[in-house]
Amino acid sequence: MSGMKSIPLSKRLFDLVLSTLLIVILSPVLLATALLVWLVHGSPVIFRQQRPGYLGKPFICYKFRTMKDRRDEQGNLLPDEQRLTALGKFLRSTSLDELPELFNVLRGEMSLVGPRPLLMQYLDRYTPEQARRHEVLPGITGWAQINGRNALSWEEKFRLDVWYVDHWSFWLDLKILALTIIKVLRREGISSEGYATAPEFMGSSESDREESEVRSSHGC
Repeated sequence: MSGMKSIPLSKRLFDLVLSTLLIVILSPVLLATALLVWLVHGSPVIFRQQRPGYLGKPFICYKFRTMKDRRDEQGNLLPDEQRLTALGKFLRSTSLDELPELFNVLRGEMSLVGPRPLLMQYLDRYTPEQARRHEVLPGITGWAQINGRNALSWEEKFRLDVWYVDHWSFWLDLKILALTIIKVLRREGISSEGYATAPEFMGSSESDREESEVRSSHGC
């Protein structure tokens, strides 16, 4: 990765203080949501999945479960759209499913603001420019989330992620957090058309890869 960055101390301290406060303040919401998930989806209440973090290092990301464990006759999991429940749709539309990630922030695995942690298998599919999104901690919300979220194409999301890497500031984080509250209340960009969230990222087109190589070669 080009231009490897260290995590600013001010950002870490802000994350630590605010995530602690939010966990305390939102503890009734966390407990009530956990109870609802248990009643509708059963156990476990928390969905755990390995995701790439800072510099691509794996960590376990926590979320409330939004889908049931429904399988076909061969024992294979059904598509997300068929397993997503009404409760799950509500949790996603209100972003309540993301609340357990506050504990990831507390542990230093995530930040309140940064590129969203995606799937491990995507690491080999990024162009060099797109891979720069891992030069900062992944976040609960980010620049791409307030500029379209899942209504954007993957290429658009990654361009916004890299822009954030290059333009991070404490005030930008505050702006993103404030706009996130507005976006959540409006429930905008929750999913791509025809998908529970977004289609799987299979890699960029040849033109996007060529553009990424040009950007990397010029150090931008």
